[in-house]
Amino acid sequence: MSQSRRTGSVERQTAETSIEVRLRLDGDGTVAGGTSIGFFDHMLASWCRHGQFDLELACRGDLHVDQHHTVEDVGICLGQALDEALGDRAGVQRFGHAYVAMDEALARAVVDLSGRGCLVFEAEFREGWVGDFPVSLVREFFAALARNARLALHLDLLRGLNDHHSVEALFKASGRALRMAAECCGPAGAVPSTKGSL
Repeated sequence: MSQSRRTGSVERQTAETSIEVRLRLDGDGTVAGGTSIGFFDHMLASWCRHGQFDLELACRGDLHVDQHHTVEDVGICLGQALDEALGDRAGVQRFGHAYVAMDEALARAVVDLSGRGCLVFEAEFREGWVGDFPVSLVREFFAALARNARLALHLDLLRGLNDHHSVEALFKASGRALRMAAECCGPAGAVPSTKGSL
């Protein structure tokens, strides 16, 4: 697997959002563009920095309605771009895990690039909002990402008092776990499965 080619590009146009994504797996964590949702952009930047993914994102959403369509559709597009960048997943580590502490908050992420989309999400938040961002959308984002990237993602918030810290710990942990799982570690043609494919 050539690391220089591990990129995915997605364009999605609906009546609710217009999104263009380009994701490079083997980057240095830089982000260009955004969603116009300040806290969500901060979380995407954290995800990319700790996953060492480069992201170019152009997004217009119906924010006059609410933030749901934008957040979910970005998750869909990022998941599809990630799936494209992984290709046949030959030569990757496949499994990844990470614990991240943000002050009093502690999050755990475990990833399997299984080819089957699944999210297990165990997190309870205190306030329900970080600024004007509803934390219920955190689960929606990761569900869309896992389903469209065809990976199993287990996210657990083990403790946390401040919702900003809690959400950020989840994003950072998932980025680090994905970085580990996507790491090239074996022969280029070797698929990490007894079935011979993912």
